[in-house]
Amino acid sequence: MNTDKIFAEAIANEYAPKDASKVVALKKLDRKAKGPANIFAYSFGVLMTLVLGVGMCLSMQVIGSGGTLLTGVGVLLGILGIAGVCLNYPIYKKLLRSGKEKYAFEIMQLAREISESAE
Repeated sequence: MNTDKIFAEAIANEYAPKDASKVVALKKLDRKAKGPANIFAYSFGVLMTLVLGVGMCLSMQVIGSGGTLLTGVGVLLGILGIAGVCLNYPIYKKLLRSGKEKYAFEIMQLAREISESAE
């Protein structure tokens, strides 16, 4: 009988109107600050890893006719992929810093309000 009550409350909570608390707003601001940097880092990292892989395949003659030209192109693509993968983290840190600077005032103000109301 008690489980029925818990189940009913869980269903009712799904349909109850959600209140926009300050903590939820703080989490949304944090996601806004970090989101673009994360999206860029994952996308650029995957792209550069694929470039590195294609370069490796061309240089080891896994794909392509195996000519000297394709091997050279493969080496160049591999170097480009390695450079991209190495640059991914510094670019991510720079984008993250700029995102945090953009929302720092709002986040600090909201965090201060939350900590003062908790006391």
